[in-house]
Amino acid sequence: MSRAILATACIFALFATSSVVAQPAPSAPRPKPEDTEQWTPVPPIVTPGKTDAAPPSDAIVLFDGKGLDQWVNTKDKASAGWTVADGVLTVAKGAGNIETRRQFRNYQLHLEWRVPENVTGSGQARGNSGVFLASTGGGDAGYELQVLDSYNNPTYVNGQAGSLYKQFAPLANSMRPPGQWQTYDVIWTAPVFAPDGKVTSPARVTAFQNGVLIQNDAVLAGETLYIGKPFYRPYTTAPIKLQAHGDPSPPLSFRNIWVRDLPDGGAPPKP
Repeated sequence: MSRAILATACIFALFATSSVVAQPAPSAPRPKPEDTEQWTPVPPIVTPGKTDAAPPSDAIVLFDGKGLDQWVNTKDKASAGWTVADGVLTVAKGAGNIETRRQFRNYQLHLEWRVPENVTGSGQARGNSGVFLASTGGGDAGYELQVLDSYNNPTYVNGQAGSLYKQFAPLANSMRPPGQWQTYDVIWTAPVFAPDGKVTSPARVTAFQNGVLIQNDAVLAGETLYIGKPFYRPYTTAPIKLQAHGDPSPPLSFRNIWVRDLPDGGAPPKP
């Protein structure tokens, strides 16, 4: 083959290769805003209360200042036995703990409580009570968000107001002075158990006190115990319990208690 023919063939081959390489690949469709828009399912309409303390339209009102028909005594399921006057629920320590007639799984809870202005005592013996986010049995069995006068009242930090008792101290001490109302807003995510009783998802708590974040998705190691290490006992739904603590200080009061069931990941409340 002559040098001229060989050179021509090389040039042709190079041109052909360059042409193949130079051809653009098919372009992907241009993304559109509609590609990432979700239109269903449409969230339900919930009408908020006139104030943050007022229950929204889908809330279950547990105490509105008029009576204790939503509550029973924890020990024997008889009448609750605490005192209702002037729209306020006050602990009757001799009557023992009370709990809701209904049982719940995952929920949003609003609750207000007040330490009396004339409170006495110190440490755990000063305005002590508790909100058990799931009552799994008699006495203090379950998962407790501590209620206590923690305004200038030192105690162990995982037992002060806003603590998940003996497990998590609050992220802040946002107490108002005795005689003023305190507010808890809580998101409770119940633990999930396998058929053999093993925990597949632990209990979680997010809570605010007086508008201040005090528990941020805290993961519980089990039930809150006064003595010993926490552990889990399988359950599906449970009442919410209020504690009648035996300390000698004057009793606390509660008002504006309501709950919103959160059905995603949990069973609806039982009547």
